[in-house]
Amino acid sequence: MINGLGQRLQKQRVLRNFSQKEVSSFIGTSASVISNYESGERTPSVEILIALAHLYHCSVDYLLGIDKADTVKLLDVSMLNDEQYQLLQSFLLSLQK
Repeated sequence: MINGLGQRLQKQRVLRNFSQKEVSSFIGTSASVISNYESGERTPSVEILIALAHLYHCSVDYLLGIDKADTVKLLDVSMLNDEQYQLLQSFLLSLQK
């Protein structure tokens, strides 16, 4: 098991007031599997880690202990048309320079 993964999974679940059963329903597994992930008895697959990161709004790097930031700031751009999206992308790239 990856050091601290179970604790980070449990922290994110509790932080979002999810039960293990609710998480298992989202992931498509059983609550006992989620319990095993959190206790360190099992290691989730890459696909499950991605789904959990999506559910918990954090990065896989955070769950694995690579990145210490426990949240990812996301911006919903689904309402933008292609031109607006390109303008926003250009603007954000200009901020990185």
